[in-house]
Amino acid sequence: MEEFNTERLGRLTGMLKRRGVILPAFEIHGGAAGLYDFGPVGGRLRNRVNQTWIDHWQSLGNIVEISCPTITPYSVLEASGHVGEFSDYLTECSECGEASRADHLVEDIHPNADTLSKDELSKLIEEHNPQCPACGASDWGEIEAQNLMFNTKIGAGLSGRQGFLRPETAQGMFTSFTSIYRHFRERLPFGAIQTGKGYRNEISPRQGMIRLREFNMAELEYFIDPEIAPIHDFSLWKNPVTLIADDGGEVVMTLEKAVDNGVIRHPTVGYFMGWTMDFLLSVGINPSFLRFRQHESTEMAHYAQDCWDAEILGSYGWIECVGIAHRGCYDLTAHEEATGQRLRAWRTFDEPKVVEIDGWTTDGAKAGPAFRSLAGKVNQFVEGLPSDSSFPLSQNIEGTDLQILPEHVKRVQRTENVNGEWFVPHVVEPAFGIDRIIWHLLDHSYTETEKSGEDYAYLSLPEVIAPVDVTVLPLFEKDGMDLLAQKIHRDLCSRKNIFSVYDASGSIGKRYARADEIGVPWCITVDHESLSDNTVTLRNRDSGEQTRVSIDDLPF
Repeated sequence: MEEFNTERLGRLTGMLKRRGVILPAFEIHGGAAGLYDFGPVGGRLRNRVNQTWIDHWQSLGNIVEISCPTITPYSVLEASGHVGEFSDYLTECSECGEASRADHLVEDIHPNADTLSKDELSKLIEEHNPQCPACGASDWGEIEAQNLMFNTKIGAGLSGRQGFLRPETAQGMFTSFTSIYRHFRERLPFGAIQTGKGYRNEISPRQGMIRLREFNMAELEYFIDPEIAPIHDFSLWKNPVTLIADDGGEVVMTLEKAVDNGVIRHPTVGYFMGWTMDFLLSVGINPSFLRFRQHESTEMAHYAQDCWDAEILGSYGWIECVGIAHRGCYDLTAHEEATGQRLRAWRTFDEPKVVEIDGWTTDGAKAGPAFRSLAGKVNQFVEGLPSDSSFPLSQNIEGTDLQILPEHVKRVQRTENVNGEWFVPHVVEPAFGIDRIIWHLLDHSYTETEKSGEDYAYLSLPEVIAPVDVTVLPLFEKDGMDLLAQKIHRDLCSRKNIFSVYDASGSIGKRYARADEIGVPWCITVDHESLSDNTVTLRNRDSGEQTRVSIDDLPF
């Protein structure tokens, strides 16, 4: 494959725009930074990548797909930590007012600028005076933390609630845990997947599809019992993988060895790294340009116990496209504490245990009349309180602010034989940036060569994600060739999972080139001979080989 360079990048992006794959959004109105359209070819490509991702994970057998709203109440993202933690450092050019991410200004000076503190970034900017990307000046204002979520309002008028456009799909799967737990007959492990839009109000979008304000995500939340050692088959991945560990630099070893040696800290994280690699290769990522990098402690998300990024090399360098994180019990615990709702699973003991119970419950005779329909929820909340809790206690339960008084509760102290316990499951999450992956598979599959003395370019996309499966071409639009070609086209379109395009414009060579350029794996040509013997020419994109086959024997 040709080396990545600026000239090649220009030709690739020009072709993607010209052929309706990826193009700037709202361009006739001047466009908007960080927003892109998937055109008539790109829309189909994105859907196929999404469906391939869904099929890939559901083949595990214990994964379900759900769909949650993209508008999220403030309280949800406050509980998850996004309101307080989801920020980047911003600074403005004193000359032109252009806002820039502080770490972007010094990333050529410091290799891990996005992990630096506010003071460290201020010092670097003061020492090196980076130029403003808009006007070239080097005069910067104070650095401030900027939350990246888009604000919105849920409801009209004064009664509207503050909310956000979701920055990730994950929180909907955590708040739906009880429903998913019920679906799986209350047995771990299991997972939920979700694909869809995410929103981040990036300070300075750049690098085309790499940093967007509205983007396509695909995430899996996999719930496990932290006390049961997972058993995974790592024999599926016998070849060594390039790993960059946070404390050991680059190593090349199998995933199984990395788990056994503690380089990868949790077996399920290592297992999902293997599944992630399989997916990326299946959609056309070049294995030579793929590696996994472990997050350093200074860049770890507020919820993560360990995290590995799948990084892909392309025209913009090494880019993080997938994060595989061990989120521990952070999210379920946070939402449980914020709502008083139990987000737990039941663990049955092999043998009953004697336990000392020291806690609280409600006095039904007094709590029932006081809380009415919420009495059960109040009891659930009170029984989850630590023994050193004091009353009165204020708590919001299902949107109602309640005051739990001393007469509403009573102490519980006893010894019991118990056969199980409630616990908060841990979560392992592979989170995929679909746009970044699509960009890189296009980047990797874009091939430039020479044909008949002229420059020739095509996309060698795997058939599973090719936006068009087959193009049907009449040699000429006369003598009935066009009618037969249209009949074949309509018949192919009526078949499940087959997308056909009819093209009769220009010479047959130019039509082949157009099909190759957007990665169509097969072309069917109808000629004079087709009218007499019911055969057509079947052409393969990658080899250029042409075979005469009966219309009844077409492999679609």
